[in-house]
Amino acid sequence: MSRPTNRTEALARLHATIATNKAILGAGAGIGLSAKCLEAGGADLLILYNSGRFRMAGRGSLAGLLPYGDANAILLNMADEILPIVSNTPVLAGVCGTDPFRHIPSFLRKLKEMGFCGVQNFPTVGLYDGNFRINLEETGMGYELEVDMIREARKLDMLTCPYVFNEDEARRMALAGADVIVVHLGLTTKGKIGATTAMTLEAAAERLQSIADVAWSVDRKSMDMDEVIVLVHGGPVAEREDAEFVLDRTTGVKGFFGASSLERLPVEVALEEAAKGFKSLEIKQ
Repeated sequence: MSRPTNRTEALARLHATIATNKAILGAGAGIGLSAKCLEAGGADLLILYNSGRFRMAGRGSLAGLLPYGDANAILLNMADEILPIVSNTPVLAGVCGTDPFRHIPSFLRKLKEMGFCGVQNFPTVGLYDGNFRINLEETGMGYELEVDMIREARKLDMLTCPYVFNEDEARRMALAGADVIVVHLGLTTKGKIGATTAMTLEAAAERLQSIADVAWSVDRKSMDMDEVIVLVHGGPVAEREDAEFVLDRTTGVKGFFGASSLERLPVEVALEEAAKGFKSLEIKQ
């Protein structure tokens, strides 16, 4: 089975997973080894974006939203390393849709030619709030540019899997034709560089359901579109048990997208335990 390179093939894979009543698993990969292992573990989607590089360098994922590099250039650099090593799994590109120095339609065509089958909106202004977010919206660097990017990718037959942070964004992305909406509940908690401030799992389940219901309320049949698939990501949903908790308390959500959860946290535990094991060796004189 070869790696899907377009929306139709990738979406068929997701619907096949749904038909088996198994959760869809989207996984962020910051390095080639992560991608190789996540594919072997059965991930349904692999997603590359700049925070993956920072995460695996031991920095918090929010580094991807700060002026530490050109997000779309970092994505291209990651692609050279990761795309050749992935054999069967659909790979999505995390695109900074607010980038003022790239012609986004041309950039999307380039990504498709490279072998990406779809896109996600990252870095995203959805992670900003307060006056800073208001000022971004007021000065032409707002979330609507990310919606435009998703709409353009859909026209190119690319799978579209945007992050949304509230009901309004879910509605806008559903209207733009998003295939998969990933409800982002905030920076992932736990681990050595994870957040410590997050909502409870009970609140996360309620929030997830509220946003998902709005996405499903959009009349997509009149636009000749299938019902959107909804996944959950981030915040207190950091480990398998957390995902099970919120999925058991919501209706219609089809799975989980993990980045730190599937790449950073397992590596932190495995490397520390391996080091401790070797360090426990005693030298016999």
